[in-house]
Amino acid sequence: MNIINIEHIAKIYQVGSEEVHALADVSLKIDKGEYVAIMGPSGSGKSTLMNILGCLDTPTKGIYNFNKVNVSQMNDNELAKVRNKEIGFVFQTFNLLPRSDALHNVELPLIYAGISSAERKERSKEALDHVGLSDRMHHKPNELSGGQRQRVAIARALVTKPSIILADEPTGNLDTKTGEDIMALFNEISGQGNTIILVTHEEYIAEHAERILRIRDGLIEKDEYVKKRFMSRI
Repeated sequence: MNIINIEHIAKIYQVGSEEVHALADVSLKIDKGEYVAIMGPSGSGKSTLMNILGCLDTPTKGIYNFNKVNVSQMNDNELAKVRNKEIGFVFQTFNLLPRSDALHNVELPLIYAGISSAERKERSKEALDHVGLSDRMHHKPNELSGGQRQRVAIARALVTKPSIILADEPTGNLDTKTGEDIMALFNEISGQGNTIILVTHEEYIAEHAERILRIRDGLIEKDEYVKKRFMSRI
C-alpha cells in the first residue's frame, strides 16, 4: 500500500528577481514498511524533497498524497497537525532541549498532541527502553554522548507511533563507529515494519536501506532496489 504518492511535483523559489528550480518534475511512490535512502550532491534538490515529504513545505506544482490525503495545498496549521501525528523526525543536530532530561524531550510530541501526563510518561519510557536508554532517562543532553543524544531523538520520533520516520543525515555529527550503531538501530526499527526515509550523502549509510533514490538537478536520476524487503512486511 502506498503511504506516499507524489505526482509531477516541482518547487520554485524566488530569490530576488531570479527563479530557482529546486525540484523540476518528481513522481514517486513509497509503500508502507519501505526503507528508502535519498542521496544527491549539494544543490541537487534532496533537502527540498525531504522538506516536502515531511510536510515542512508544499510544492509549487503537482500533487502529494500522504496516507491517501492530499497535503499539497494545506496551510501551515494543517501541515503542523499532519507532522505531529504522522511523521517522526530525526535530525543531524539532534534538536533536543538542553535544559530538559531525556524523558521530557521524548514526551514533547505527546504534549503537543494533548496526551495525558501518565500516558505520556509511560509511552516515553517505553520508547527510551526501545532504544536502549532506560537507564539514562533523567540525564540532560550535555550528560549524554552524541550517540545517546541521537537515540533520544529516535525515541522521540517513535513515541507518537508515526506513519513514517524521516531521518536527515542522522549520523552526520557522529564518529563512524557510533554512526554504525545508530544505523543498526534503524535496521532494527525497519525490521519491525516501520517506514523509514533517510536523507544522506554517505554511500555506506545509504546502503543500509532497501531502496536508494538518487537526485540530481531537481530530478530523480536513479531509483534502485538494493535489498529485498523482509517477508514479514509483505
